[in-house]
Amino acid sequence: MLPEVFLRVSEAKELLAGGAVRTVAEAAARAGISRSAFYKYKDAITPFRDMKRDQIVTMSLITQDRPGALSSVLAVFAKAEANILTINQSIPTNGVGMVTISFTADGAGGSLDDLRERLEALDSVVKVHVLAG
Repeated sequence: MLPEVFLRVSEAKELLAGGAVRTVAEAAARAGISRSAFYKYKDAITPFRDMKRDQIVTMSLITQDRPGALSSVLAVFAKAEANILTINQSIPTNGVGMVTISFTADGAGGSLDDLRERLEALDSVVKVHVLAG
């Protein structure tokens, strides 16, 4: 029951990933969609098998508004070898800001609880919530 464009974007992504084409323009043309349609939906369309393979975790952190706060958070993720997919940071108010980070946990060293505890141990982190994963 998916719109046809979603199936065609998935087809174009498979053509690119498999090396059947070299450019987005070629993939879009072979799949029968415009490049703009491909770019509009490419990040939202993921084959089920890929989603099942990679456990995507989303965490929300409340951090203090001070230089280096986000950098120290990202260093914890780097040390755990987590693959960060998205980072969204709000404009701080009243001395704190919200950071939402989505990442894959397959390569992360240690458990999710260990990662959360390491983040909470940072001076610049006020609170950590696991939203999904």
